[in-house]
Amino acid sequence: MERSLELANMSRVQEFILLGLSARQDVRIGLFVIFMTLYLLILLENMLIIYLICSHSELHKPMYFFLDNLSGLEMCYVSVTMPSLLVGLRSSLRHVSFTACIIQLFLFVSLICTKCTLLASMSYDRYVAICHPLHYLLFMRPQVCLGLAVSSWLGGLLVSVVKTSCIASLSYCGPNVLNHFFCDVSPLLNLSCTHVALTELVDFISTIFIFCGSLLIALASYAAIGKAVLHMPSAAARCKALSTCASHLIVMGIFYSVVLFTYSRPSRVESTDLNKMLSVVYTVATPTCSPIIYCLRNKEVHAVLRKTLHLR
Repeated sequence: MERSLELANMSRVQEFILLGLSARQDVRIGLFVIFMTLYLLILLENMLIIYLICSHSELHKPMYFFLDNLSGLEMCYVSVTMPSLLVGLRSSLRHVSFTACIIQLFLFVSLICTKCTLLASMSYDRYVAICHPLHYLLFMRPQVCLGLAVSSWLGGLLVSVVKTSCIASLSYCGPNVLNHFFCDVSPLLNLSCTHVALTELVDFISTIFIFCGSLLIALASYAAIGKAVLHMPSAAARCKALSTCASHLIVMGIFYSVVLFTYSRPSRVESTDLNKMLSVVYTVATPTCSPIIYCLRNKEVHAVLRKTLHLR
């Protein structure tokens, strides 16, 4: 009872201070130009992909349906973290209210969990296309694709509600400095002045459920694809099958490895410059490369792009 009264009497943190990506003025200017360029590039790439897929009937296929969802998600995803990063590069310290910090955390967790499940759905789509080509239109009919997409978005939303509610219910009594460029799970847990064992457990279980669950589905899909490719009689067929999966597998591997290393730790981990650099990989680098690898190298996308631009 006395402990509860003490906590109640403590001054609750009303805002957090984000240290940003770098404290050096000369470095921040260069980084601001680079990241602003990448942010605009990500938005333009994904808007182009969404336009091409929606405006051309030849791209109304399951694979492009998931790419359309992924492009929309990437635009939302980078818009949650990149403005915070850019504002932090314009000033040495950034003040953010407690409510705004929790909202950013909620949106970020929701979108990153949705991305994981969408990547798993895309892996399953490739598995059906290569291992069961004669039944592809049956297994990946519009109702199934829509169900997978809706499940991905709702699953990410549900996990985010649980994780964010637990973190928001903790008491933060100071200090209020986050060594990061956006409000993330581990930096907030480090600043809590109450017992966080239950919150850490919820965070760890949800991370394992979403990240590891979707990763296992993706690995199982690609294992089956690899087995099917080895049994293909012609080298041309094997090369074609591999070319449709190799790029996706590389980007997915980078994304999952960095995210799992960052978030699959059940205890509070001190925020370091390494953690911030790893965060840049999955918040900036992979969204920049994904449209190029998934779509802009695709022959069908090239064809509709040439048609749109009236090029021969």
